[in-house]
Amino acid sequence: MTNRIVDHPVLGKLEERQKVQFEFDGKTYEGYENDTIASALLAHGIRTLRKHEESGNPRGIYCNIGHCFECRVTVNGETNVRACLTPIKANMIVESGQVQPHPLNPSQEGDIPKTYAEYLEQEGRG
Repeated sequence: MTNRIVDHPVLGKLEERQKVQFEFDGKTYEGYENDTIASALLAHGIRTLRKHEESGNPRGIYCNIGHCFECRVTVNGETNVRACLTPIKANMIVESGQVQPHPLNPSQEGDIPKTYAEYLEQEGRG
């Protein structure tokens, strides 16, 4: 792992902390006890945690204190978990927050836009 402070005057030495394995989008990563999901992923160079619902643009850590909800991920099947507040646990399965389709026309499968921008385009307003 790179991008880590290995000896902090308050937090102590990194090697004294227990290593924890977790999964993100199907790949196994290693973090340290008391890491948040966001900090563990950031240490591995992963900055994108989800895609914006309307534009599909990448989103990641913004406020890092749980107020902005930009870092929402799915953890063990539970959606909208804030990665900046949630500590990693052994064998935790984390999935990036994906763009959710809008249920505008559920009877015609395949025609449902994936984003609001796509909906506007289908309506000729995009």
